[in-house]
Amino acid sequence: MLNANTYVTSQEGIGGSIRNQYEDFYVEEIPELIPTGEGPNVWVWIEKIGRTTLDVVLDIARDLHIDRKRMGFAGMKDKKALTRQWICIANMDSEEQFRQVENLDIYKTDFLKITRGRKKLRMGQLKGNKFRILIRDLDDIEKSADIANDVLKELEVTGVPNYFGWQRFGRPRTNTHLVGEALIHNDLAEAVRIYVGNPSEDESLENQKARQAYDDGDLEKSLELMGKGMRYEKMIVRQLIKDSKKGELDDKAYMNAIHALPKPLQRMFVHAYQSYLFNDVVSRRVEMGINKYIEGDIIIDNDENIVRDKTSDEYQEMIDNFEVNPTVPLFGTKVPFAGGEVGEMEKSVLESYGLEKSDFEVPKMPRLGSHGLRRALRFQVWDASAKATDEGVLAEFSINKGSYATAVLREVMKKDVV
Repeated sequence: MLNANTYVTSQEGIGGSIRNQYEDFYVEEIPELIPTGEGPNVWVWIEKIGRTTLDVVLDIARDLHIDRKRMGFAGMKDKKALTRQWICIANMDSEEQFRQVENLDIYKTDFLKITRGRKKLRMGQLKGNKFRILIRDLDDIEKSADIANDVLKELEVTGVPNYFGWQRFGRPRTNTHLVGEALIHNDLAEAVRIYVGNPSEDESLENQKARQAYDDGDLEKSLELMGKGMRYEKMIVRQLIKDSKKGELDDKAYMNAIHALPKPLQRMFVHAYQSYLFNDVVSRRVEMGINKYIEGDIIIDNDENIVRDKTSDEYQEMIDNFEVNPTVPLFGTKVPFAGGEVGEMEKSVLESYGLEKSDFEVPKMPRLGSHGLRRALRFQVWDASAKATDEGVLAEFSINKGSYATAVLREVMKKDVV
């Protein structure tokens, strides 16, 4: 995991590989809201494979001829996986509109249930996710299952380092955080170049040619060479071509190009850079004790409210029971530092990147700036088990929303997990 450097379990890793097939990695949303069967909004329980949540949402909006802003979902689910989650389409109150949804045929997506709901679905409205993941390519499956169970039992007690996974940064093209870094430094042209140009050998030759054409300044050729997998790059380049007809491209043109992207993707860039820094701080704080209260820690409960005025012993007991967690900063303009040695460590990390909190204002695109927040150092894993199968070790567990299953697997496998 990018910028993640510390483990909390001591067992040897079982190694192996995941995602050999999309079906090997199954994730199902644990909903916070359940649709009532009545109301003006249409809720769809989808199963998708090999696609991002945002791609599916955009396809539905396109085929219904509606604004994508009417589409809601609680969380982004893995692309390289078989996943289930709720999608909500707002203000579809007629029977004709309901039938239009029923008649949709979305690529690599099945509609398992279609119903109505009174409320709309918004980002973050889920309890967590449950996973069923097959780990293949193991030398001794039975021994590996035993080790995996030992690791999972320990993690149920200590919690799991709350690292952001590779999905946050992109794979195989890991550049989302670099786009965010350029935005933090107010270099809009460079942010766009990193996202659209900047060819990588990890990509197909066709994609490399399209990106090189962008770097060479040939927008028309770049757009022409872009394949189906470059949906968002096309959005940017089309806007740049439009603005280039008015004159030389300037900051306003690059701002328009970034705004051509869906809002969740726009916001992802700075968030990804914050996540990159967060992983570094987590690595250092975990070394101080993942389930240990340290004087000066900022403590939050499971609703992310700060818990104050407890004794050290009271904090420790609540940490042991997963009622509260120590936190680490997602750096931003207003995020508070912890006190004591923890706070000094946090400040030193920010300084090591040559940054100040004010840099996260992003004055040229303030809507993409961030005040920052305190995020839990660890997350809870429950209903965890591993069993030997003919094909490998099948690991099953549930985790909090916003956390990454690959952080659990990283402890089991003791290797970089994508």
